[in-house]
Amino acid sequence: MSLEKICQERLAWLEWKDIKPMREALTSLPMLENISFSLGDTISIKALHVKLSDQEKIKQCALALKPWRKGPFEILDTLIDTEWQSFIKYNLLEPYFNLEGKVVGDIGCNNGYYLFRMLAHKPKKLVGFDPSALYKTQFDFINHFIHSDIVYEMLGVEHLPEYEHKFDMLFCLGVLYHRSDPIQTLKALYQGLNPNGELILDTFMIDGDTPVALCPSKTYSKIPNVYFVPTIPALTNWLERAKFRDIEVLEIKKTDANEQRKTEWIYGESLEHFLDPNNPELTIEGFPAPKRVYIKAKR
Repeated sequence: MSLEKICQERLAWLEWKDIKPMREALTSLPMLENISFSLGDTISIKALHVKLSDQEKIKQCALALKPWRKGPFEILDTLIDTEWQSFIKYNLLEPYFNLEGKVVGDIGCNNGYYLFRMLAHKPKKLVGFDPSALYKTQFDFINHFIHSDIVYEMLGVEHLPEYEHKFDMLFCLGVLYHRSDPIQTLKALYQGLNPNGELILDTFMIDGDTPVALCPSKTYSKIPNVYFVPTIPALTNWLERAKFRDIEVLEIKKTDANEQRKTEWIYGESLEHFLDPNNPELTIEGFPAPKRVYIKAKR
């Protein structure tokens, strides 16, 4: 199937019965005047002389789009206190990249939080890839006020090699462990880059000097679709097999309750429920608790 046909097919997902009411709510959002926004830790959108009824309409629309994973966002007086304090990861990585004048892609972009933050760096073009109809709708909700020219594609990492253009820089954050063939995923990322293009990647890791990976039989930290959790030497080998070079470990960070926690803007559980209640160094399954390695590599 051609990429164009895949895109058309996935746009039809926005008509799903659980998504369609959300899309309809977007069409009733007020058009605000004199909008200003800031792209700091909280992406904040302000406007002058907004009617209380319009403020309430915006809040109810935001609530209808739950669960909100990445953020936070503040629209007028509504603070969307997302599960993840995504600025912690973004601020950790920001010193390691320069996006000015570059064509940049974010693979697994969720609702676009990182993409909105990247606008401040004046890239030539920003493209987000994520097949989720909910996250696309959340992105459209935020972009209704920001009016950015970010391109949001309901595609996955596997579509990069056939995409209409290559990228100077790709971000792939929190995706690799969800892929059953990590080397093929890294090859797709490699093929999506221009010569000398750069990849910034993060993934779960385990400690160790041997190139091995943890392979959960069912779940890891209650997440069902985690296939491989490598040591850094194993991850380096995967990257080299995908032909990446100049592989650099940027940071290593444990996930903590400041970065990921349950809020009123999500349903169900969060990190505190995924760890062993008697030993926070272990997941509920008895594996090492979530720790991420941040990598930079070059095509």
